[in-house]
Amino acid sequence: MLRKNWWKILSSIFLIYTFTAGFLGSVPIKPILNETIRNLYFHVAMWFGMMIFFMVSVVYSIKYLRHNKPSADIYAMEYARTGIVFGLLGLITGSVWAKYTWGDFWSNDPKQLGAAIALLIYLAYFVLRNSLTDMDKSARISAVYNVFAFAMLFPTIWIIPRLVESLHPGGMGNPALDTKDIDSRMRLIFWFGAIPGWTLLGVWISSLRIRLHIYSLNQEHHV
Repeated sequence: MLRKNWWKILSSIFLIYTFTAGFLGSVPIKPILNETIRNLYFHVAMWFGMMIFFMVSVVYSIKYLRHNKPSADIYAMEYARTGIVFGLLGLITGSVWAKYTWGDFWSNDPKQLGAAIALLIYLAYFVLRNSLTDMDKSARISAVYNVFAFAMLFPTIWIIPRLVESLHPGGMGNPALDTKDIDSRMRLIFWFGAIPGWTLLGVWISSLRIRLHIYSLNQEHHV
């Protein structure tokens, strides 16, 4: 039992470490950022997780298009779902951060707009799936759309916001978060606590959803 669930235990340990060190540990006090720099462990780490889950999802969509395995479609769908959840949490934590550093939860910043558009594109993936009654057709069209949705992440989140003026770090006229803004202790918590902790949690959620989905399909076939 322990051998099978070691990574779940590890996820819990990483997240306990992240929350404890994130809220109680000392951080460098920088102008504007001040204590809000702690959100690095949540907002940024969740966006890392989102990208990982969307990447896994599109890999399974491509796998489905190549081999036509229903299980690959289920994996693609559930990892996309988890990616959206992490993306929404990242958007919410980012808006809270913006309130304390920019003065407003939502300022129509290019990064905020790009993130919202990217998530809407992925939400449309599920609208598309639910609008088609033929399971095979739904899986195939959704897989093609998933490839498109993943490709759109790059212009909406990474490219366009960097080419225009933005309050968000990394935009034109606004340098990315400097390595001097975080100390070695924060880097340790971020890379060896927050990133693996949130990522493993997302894998855990996805695996539960996948098992539930497969179980439901098996029950339907037995009826």
